[in-house]
Amino acid sequence: MNEKKTAELLKERLGAKNYQKLIGLDIPKLHQFIARYVELCNPDKVFVCNDSPEDIQYIREEAVRAGEELELDVTGHTVHFDSFYDQARDKKHTKFLLPPGVDLGKGINAMDRAEGLKEIHDIMHDIMRGHQLYILFFCLGPHNSQFSIPAVQLTDSCYVAHSENLLYRSGYDELKRKGQSAQFFQFVHSAGMLDERNTSKNLAKRRIYIDLEAETVYSANTQYGGNTIGLKKLAMRPAINRASKEGWLTEHMFIMGVHGPEGRVTYFAGAFPSLCGKTSTSMLPGETIVGDDIAYLREKAGMIHAVNPEKGIFGIIQGVNLIDDPIIWDKLHTPCEVIFSNVLVTEGKTPYWIGNNEDSLQNGINHSGDWQPGKKDAEGNEITPSHPNARFTLDMHMLDNRDSKLDDPEGVLLGGILYGGRDSDTKVPVEESFGWTHGVIMMGAALESETTAATLGKEGERKINPMSNLDFLSIPIGRYIENYLAFGKMKNPSCIFSVNYFLRDMEGNFTNDKTDKAVWLKWLELRVHREVDAIKTPTGLIPKYEDLKKLFKAVLNKDYSEEDYTKQFTVRVAENLAKLARVEEFYRTNVHDTPQLVFTVFEEQRQRLIKAREEYGDYIVPDVLSGG
Repeated sequence: MNEKKTAELLKERLGAKNYQKLIGLDIPKLHQFIARYVELCNPDKVFVCNDSPEDIQYIREEAVRAGEELELDVTGHTVHFDSFYDQARDKKHTKFLLPPGVDLGKGINAMDRAEGLKEIHDIMHDIMRGHQLYILFFCLGPHNSQFSIPAVQLTDSCYVAHSENLLYRSGYDELKRKGQSAQFFQFVHSAGMLDERNTSKNLAKRRIYIDLEAETVYSANTQYGGNTIGLKKLAMRPAINRASKEGWLTEHMFIMGVHGPEGRVTYFAGAFPSLCGKTSTSMLPGETIVGDDIAYLREKAGMIHAVNPEKGIFGIIQGVNLIDDPIIWDKLHTPCEVIFSNVLVTEGKTPYWIGNNEDSLQNGINHSGDWQPGKKDAEGNEITPSHPNARFTLDMHMLDNRDSKLDDPEGVLLGGILYGGRDSDTKVPVEESFGWTHGVIMMGAALESETTAATLGKEGERKINPMSNLDFLSIPIGRYIENYLAFGKMKNPSCIFSVNYFLRDMEGNFTNDKTDKAVWLKWLELRVHREVDAIKTPTGLIPKYEDLKKLFKAVLNKDYSEEDYTKQFTVRVAENLAKLARVEEFYRTNVHDTPQLVFTVFEEQRQRLIKAREEYGDYIVPDVLSGG
C-alpha cells in the first residue's frame, strides 16, 4: 500500500480527530502498518491514544462500559474475568515464525514463517468487526534512553489497553522524538468473538505468533494477559533477538537496590524460576525495587547497567497477605488504580483470593460465573474461589518501596547478578562465583530447580532452566550463552552469585528460615564492595561465620549458631557431582551448539570437587577450608 492509499484509508477509517493524532507521528512505515491491520481486522471504530490524560481516562471508562472490567468497592479498583479455559500462557499455540534455514534448536515451538503469516492473517480477517480498535504507543524502558525500544499496540480489548497503560511508559512523544529513525516493535491483538460474559469465545483458534524478522507479535482469540499484553513476555522474544545482534542482554530478572552502610545503595539483578523466591526477594522490607520481572542490560563505561522496560507489576495474587507482603497488600486495599483478574468477587464487590489469610469466604462470582463453595467444573474437579494464576495489575509508582532510579534513562549500575533455584540437597544458601565465566556457566547456564507437587506436577523433579530464561529464548541456547560470555569481557563486569532458600538437612528439615534471605542480601552488598572476606570452596566463595553472625543480629535481631552455619554451608561433594552430571547431560543431548568452554568449566569444577573429596571426604565443613 503506497503512502497516498495509506492516508486515504486512515482518514476514512479513523475520522478527523484520530487521524490528526496519528499523523502527529511522522513515521510512514508506522502508518502503513496500522492501515494494513485496520483494513484486515475491520473494526467498527478506531481510537488513537496520544497519552493525554483525557485519552487515558477514556480507555479506563471504556473498560467498564464495555463490560470487560467491573468496578469494585474500593475507588479505582476493577476486576476482569478471562474465559474459564483461558487462564494461562498458551505454550502449545505460541510459536516463532521462522524463514527457511533458521533453526532455534531442540524444543523451540516454531513453524514456517510464510505458512504462519497466512494462517494468522486468515484468522484475523474481519476479527474486529463489531469491536473498537485501540491504537496505543509505548516505550519499553525509560524515556530518552539508549536502553529503550518504542512499540505500537493494536488491540480491540479495552482491558488489555488499560493494563498496558498501567504497566508501560507512554510512547507517543518518544516516537515523535525519534521520528522516521524509530525501530519499533509491533503488536496486533484481538480477543475475537466474545460470549455473554465478554470473554473470548473462539479458543480453538487461539494463536500467539512471533515474527522475529518483522519484530511483530500476533495474538488472537484470547484475553489472558500473558497471551495478550504484548509488551510483557511476548516482547521478550524480539528483544532477546535484537539484543543478540546488538551486543546487550534481555533478561528474566528483577532489579533491586540493597541498602548498605552510610546510605549506600547497591543494585542487583536476579533470575529465579517460578516459586523460588523471586518476588519475595525483590520486595524485601527495607530495600527498594526497580523492577520485578524483566531487565535490559547494557555496558556503559566498562560496567553493566540495567533498566526495567516496564513501570508496573502484573503479579500473581495467590498467597499475597498482610504479613508477608505488606506493601502490596496496602495497595490492594486502598483507593488507587488496580486491576484484579480472575479472583472471587463477593456480593459486597470485595475481591477474595487463595492465600490472603482472610476467613470470610462468601459466595460470589469468579472466572466460572456464579460461585459457591463446592462448585465443580465439567470434569468433576472442584473450582477454587480464585484461579491459582489470578493476577493484580498496578503501576509501580504507587509503591512505597519504589526506587528513585526506576525511570533513570542511564539505568542503574549493577553491583551483582544472582541466580536462585529450588534445591533441597546441593547448593549452599549464598555463594559467589570465581569470576564472570565461572558464574555464567556454573550458576546461570547450570541453573536447576525442583518442581513442587502442589503446582507443577511430580515433586522433586529437577528442571534445568538457563538463566531462568528458557521459555522466552528466541535464539539457540548455545548462542545465548556465547553472548553472555562475550558480554562480560569488559573492564569491571558485575559479580555473580547464587542463592538457594530451600536447602534441607539430612532429616529433611529446611536449614533456612524464609526471613534469612534478608541477611544473604546484606552479605552480598558488603561482598560486592569487598568489605567482608570469603572462604574458597570447590564450587565458589562462601561467607565466614563471624560476618553472618553479626549480620543476623543487626538485620533480624537473631542469634546465629555455628551449628546452623555448618549445616547450611557444608560442601556436599557427591550431590554437587551428581548435579554437574545432570547439567552436562542436558547440554550434550539438548543443545547442539554448546560452546566448548562450557564443558571445560564443567570439568574444572569436577576436578576441584574430586580433589577436595580425596582430601576431606564427601561432606566438607567450612572450618577445614578456612583453616579453622
